[in-house]
Amino acid sequence: MFSIGDFAQYGRVSARMLRHYDAIGLLRPARTDPVSGYRFYEAAQLARLNRIIALKDLGFSLQQVGAILAEEVSVPELRGMLRLRRAELEASLAAAGARLAQVEARLRTIESEGRMSADDVVVKRTGAVLLAELSGVAASYGPEDIGPVIQPLYGELCRRLETAGVTPAGPGLAYYEDAPETPAAKTPEAETSEAETPAAETPEVETPAATTPEKHGPTWSREAIVVHAGIVITEEALAKAGAIAHVTPGRPGTTSATPTPTGLGFDVVTLPALDCAATVVHRGPMSRILPTVQNLAHWIDANGYRSAGYARELYLECPPDQEKWVTEIQEPVVRA
Repeated sequence: MFSIGDFAQYGRVSARMLRHYDAIGLLRPARTDPVSGYRFYEAAQLARLNRIIALKDLGFSLQQVGAILAEEVSVPELRGMLRLRRAELEASLAAAGARLAQVEARLRTIESEGRMSADDVVVKRTGAVLLAELSGVAASYGPEDIGPVIQPLYGELCRRLETAGVTPAGPGLAYYEDAPETPAAKTPEAETSEAETPAAETPEVETPAATTPEKHGPTWSREAIVVHAGIVITEEALAKAGAIAHVTPGRPGTTSATPTPTGLGFDVVTLPALDCAATVVHRGPMSRILPTVQNLAHWIDANGYRSAGYARELYLECPPDQEKWVTEIQEPVVRA
């Protein structure tokens, strides 16, 4: 017979653990002194203790270990449990490998720049959101072209929401998509014809007059970008305001959806979730966003991803002082 201390030493476990095993019926002592309550174990019980430890090391819970030792689990069931555990371990290894790649990428950045980057990138899933929106066209995706378009759009959208009695339910969220492409070449006659009838050739978008597509001409260049300025709202607020729109959810796997008129002076759209987005927080005015975006692009490339579309901009804080703006950049990515 071994005392609980000696048995714990031989079994490479703590006496507290042996008391726990006794309490849950996993490993009872061979004898318990009725007066002192001391537990005593037999040498043969080391085999059972070793098997408990081995099964725990494989990742089984104590409840599962008890069922296995009681032979309540058949061989096919045990095989299935082990295969499941193998899959869990493989997933853990893959996750650890991804984290290791991130650490190595951060080390390379520090070694090349001599400092720690202030832009921490997080890969996550974003949720689908219901947006009230106005849209316009920018000559390019550059901040110098987007800024003059998106700022009046937001000012006008806020005015129209207030007029309609629709209270925002969340922050602003902007997203982008390619504008229709311009034909490679046009005859002078065709250009004259289009100039006479711009409305027939220009997609209709509800925007303030200062940012209508006609400002950019009857046709759009290949670099032109459709700018969607949105604000999070609720279906209840829309219904209360008497909106006529039937909101159609975006298709799974897409990064944008088709806006629907409401009859209230703005469109609504259910913007689909991003299953995998590389996100970073930008502080300050959007006119200085390029360094943040470039750091994000560098991180995406260094960590084995590639971009899957235009980034979204979630405006978390927008006080009058633009130096205090806080914006989350959400770029859809996939594994390269």
